[in-house]
Amino acid sequence: MLEVLQDGFIGFIEKSGLYTLFTNFSWESLEAALQGGLGTILMIAVACVLLYLAIVKKFEPMLLLPISFGMLIANLPIANVMHPEWFTEAQVDYGRVLAEGGLFDMLYLGVKLGIYPPLIFLGIGAMTDFGPLIANPKSILLGAAAQLGIFVTFLGALLLGFTLPEAASIGIIGGADGPTSIYVTKSLAQHLLPAIAVAAYSYMALVPIIQPPIMKALTTKKERSIVMEQLRPVSKTEKIVFPIAVSIVVILIIPDAAPLVGMLMLGNLLRETGVVDRLSKTAQNELINIITIFLGLTVGATATASTFLSLETLKIVVLGFLAFCFSTAGGVLFGKLMCWMTKGKVNPLIGSAGVSAVPMAARVSQVVGQKENPGNFLLMHAMGPNVAGVIGSAVAAGVFLAILA
Repeated sequence: MLEVLQDGFIGFIEKSGLYTLFTNFSWESLEAALQGGLGTILMIAVACVLLYLAIVKKFEPMLLLPISFGMLIANLPIANVMHPEWFTEAQVDYGRVLAEGGLFDMLYLGVKLGIYPPLIFLGIGAMTDFGPLIANPKSILLGAAAQLGIFVTFLGALLLGFTLPEAASIGIIGGADGPTSIYVTKSLAQHLLPAIAVAAYSYMALVPIIQPPIMKALTTKKERSIVMEQLRPVSKTEKIVFPIAVSIVVILIIPDAAPLVGMLMLGNLLRETGVVDRLSKTAQNELINIITIFLGLTVGATATASTFLSLETLKIVVLGFLAFCFSTAGGVLFGKLMCWMTKGKVNPLIGSAGVSAVPMAARVSQVVGQKENPGNFLLMHAMGPNVAGVIGSAVAAGVFLAILA
């Protein structure tokens, strides 16, 4: 009896995650160590840091908390909730996923099949007021200028030896739009999805830290203090016609942008018509919240030591940061140009909101502007470039897919 109990206890210990963790260390080389127990500990530490930023510092907790927790769970030894290596193969064995996969493998099918990002856009559209963009159509130019980081980083990635599809996927990080980055990467460079998704969402969460120094460096105190004129009222008819017109024009020119732009505009149409309040509220609340949980958990779960700890990932993280910086700079510099052309009627700070992080980037423009002039209210002016950036990043994604997919 004692022997049976002893064997059972030993078997229990050998099947535990702790036993697997401490017997999986290898010091043959740095690469072997990072792929073994050391890498697991490092990834758990990274997940805990991201959890700290989400919970304590409140850096976009809606995104960062599920991502970091998914990363934590997936890196705990032999939890078997996610097998990211199954999804990097040219032909995914869906039968194996359904028969042998863990919980996150099942949920990840929504990413792999391109379902989650358009549904996120549906919810974003239902929550977005395009009124500031309609009232000031020139702000779409600021949204376009803030996509500079996408194309600069695309070229930079090519110079670092990435292929065209890989460079396009990395460049999209500059749009500051997590769902768009995922949508492009799952089609063009599936094997880079863990690094790109984590970089995109992490930098989105860090917008309040990354953008202000760039905004202040590129503008003067006088420019930051500019008070802009109040926007004109926008009629209900204009708000209803806008999503229909944008869908027709953009999709006719760039059909590959249809899933993202189409769902974004459908969500906005649900909101603005006022005849389907139940659908609009569902898209704004229950639907986008559920998809955000699933998307965040599964994206985080792909960031395991074997897929994340590499020189390639480090390059992507650095390029992603540069993409964000160039996008912010592009918007601010174009804002300075508009300020000069309008003889001081445009505050250049609203150009930084041209990245697609809605409404975080617009709030940053408001905060920085109000520090210089407490009576300055830039939020609604910044929302124009901000929502234009959402459309701009989706269009850029469609261009890359049309050329490279």
